Amino acid sequence: MFGGIDEVDWVSLGHAYGRADDVPEMLYGLASADPHEREAALDGMYGAVHHQGDVYDSTLACIPFLLELVANPEVQDRGGVVELLTSIGGIDLDDDELDPEDEEFEYAANYAMAASAVTAGADVFLGLIDAEDRGVRLAAPLALATLHSDPELVLSLLRERLGAEPDAEVRFACVEAGGRIALRHRRLAPEVVRWLLVLTRPPSGAGLRLAALAQLARCAPQTLPGDVVPRVTGLLRELRAEQVARPPVAEPPERPAPTLPGRLREAHEADAVGRSTPWTADLLRTLHSGLADRVDDRIALLADQLCSPDWGQRIDAVRMSSGLLRTWRGAYEELVGLVGEQLADPEKRLADAAADTLGELFSLARPAADALADKVASDPGCWVREWDGGPPTLGSAVAALARAGDRRAVPVLARTLELPQPPQDLGYALDHLGAAGAPLTTALRHRLGGIDLDEKLYDRAGPLLYGLTALRAAEAVPEVLRVLRGAPDYRKEWVAESALRALTAFGPAASEAIPELRALLRCFGVGSGFSASLAARAAGTLWAVEGDAGAVLPVLCAALCEGDPGGRRSAAAVLGTLGPAGGEAAPALDELLGASEPWTRVDAAIALWRVTDDHRRAWPVLLAAWESMPNTRVPIAECLTERTAAGAKRILHEELASVRRHNSVDGGYGSHDIFTDEKLLALCRRALTRERPTA
Repeated sequence: MFGGIDEVDWVSLGHAYGRADDVPEMLYGLASADPHEREAALDGMYGAVHHQGDVYDSTLACIPFLLELVANPEVQDRGGVVELLTSIGGIDLDDDELDPEDEEFEYAANYAMAASAVTAGADVFLGLIDAEDRGVRLAAPLALATLHSDPELVLSLLRERLGAEPDAEVRFACVEAGGRIALRHRRLAPEVVRWLLVLTRPPSGAGLRLAALAQLARCAPQTLPGDVVPRVTGLLRELRAEQVARPPVAEPPERPAPTLPGRLREAHEADAVGRSTPWTADLLRTLHSGLADRVDDRIALLADQLCSPDWGQRIDAVRMSSGLLRTWRGAYEELVGLVGEQLADPEKRLADAAADTLGELFSLARPAADALADKVASDPGCWVREWDGGPPTLGSAVAALARAGDRRAVPVLARTLELPQPPQDLGYALDHLGAAGAPLTTALRHRLGGIDLDEKLYDRAGPLLYGLTALRAAEAVPEVLRVLRGAPDYRKEWVAESALRALTAFGPAASEAIPELRALLRCFGVGSGFSASLAARAAGTLWAVEGDAGAVLPVLCAALCEGDPGGRRSAAAVLGTLGPAGGEAAPALDELLGASEPWTRVDAAIALWRVTDDHRRAWPVLLAAWESMPNTRVPIAECLTERTAAGAKRILHEELASVRRHNSVDGGYGSHDIFTDEKLLALCRRALTRERPTA
């Protein structure tokens, strides 16, 4: 085995961390008799040779040796190698990605060569479909569906294997592979769909019928039966009845797992402990993905799962509810209430998952507010979350209650402020409490006033300043000024920005800070060490506190002409708050409408519209940004609550009619995505109902 490995000039090849001269050792490790060596080698392959899915020249050089490993029945854990090859060779490229003129062409060419090389050796996977090793049989169907050049042959083998395969999850893998063939080879889709439709009916078992429905949703959602939700809920009930005869997954044996594959395996095994059918989660996720914007059907399905006596089905439903809420708009009151009911479950994994999900919902969590309040009152242990190597943070249930704007969070937050080390993120939870959070002001001031003015100042003061900003606690001006004056050089600008943001929120009540702010503005300039962005923010603070346009316009106009995009954006944002008093800056703002940085154009257009009350130059820029950059819609909608222009009503109505959240991105999300999207919807409604006449 590994003939010719020494003839490869590995030193001249590279991977994610430099020279690839360590790759032969990884390949030999994959063939080791020691399971820890095999796991470490696989970790190295994913961590360096196929880092984050990338394909390097060393990755291409590995392919023949990886295929050799897969073909050798004496090699253990070949399933992991099959999955690695499927990932290396299974990336689909569009024609425009293989344009030699494209700067990413070299990377795309590597992907294409990898796909070609693995496909050329894909016959090796044919012999794995009935291997003795369950892990190999589990990985082989998807490898064949993804990589083999004869999909008709693969489909025939999958159908044949399905009838002979004794393992339920391997049977599901065969069905999933059939769905993959339908998606990759559209000419075969009708045949696959007919096969799947047969599998959705008896004598197929409940699990297999569920798997077939999931793949129909994925590759041919239009063929799903109209009663798909009752069917799926019925199948879940059948599976629960079968669990009586099926023992739950036992605790896995303890073993060291220093590698990424080991940690992932352990996390998967830990999640399955105590569950009889943990594989239903993957099937239901696939089904939900296929149902996509059929929000009402998905809510009905999740509501049924959340009422299941099986905590495993409920934890899956909680996690899938999170994905649904992050991606799609809908009437979620009942669903959120059912998620809240899980907080009282004795299974800690379920209660924690429910709290985490509710923490992402902000005002949408209000139907679960009573359940959150009960959880927080009955379990002080959930108030603070401790982390290895990091500061404590608020527990998810407390954070969710505060983000929902519920005053019952305030006494708990007050108690956590008394701890020797309060939660690091406590201040960030106060945004939505409004006046109800006022009782926390004294404790926040005390904490801020006692902080050492050392190099850790930003980490400790930032959240406190944020909390005082959210509460508009003008009585904290002395403590804020202390921090502003005493900030050390390390992260000084970050500290100053946080302090200025607080003083801006305090407004005229912070008049005590005017001398300090005027002195700051005199310091800005060449050689000051401060950025144009901070200069603009200081000017904005002075304007909010004193209202003297003459004192701040020179600084703001100078910042608009700086080369720093951050400074220009900050200056434009402040100028928008001046309104007509900022008219002197209109020519500079107009020039920035042609800036290369898109967010600079947007900020300048909003500011120009506000200082001139003339939409003719600004609106085309904003309309184009609304269409092409969804993340600009919130500030644009805020502007439209004050004034309007031709075409504004159309885009506002279209946004309100859209089912998908404006900031939803496949494969990623932010902790405030739901809040931001709900804010956009509220602004759109306000803009459409305002009484101001059209400009």
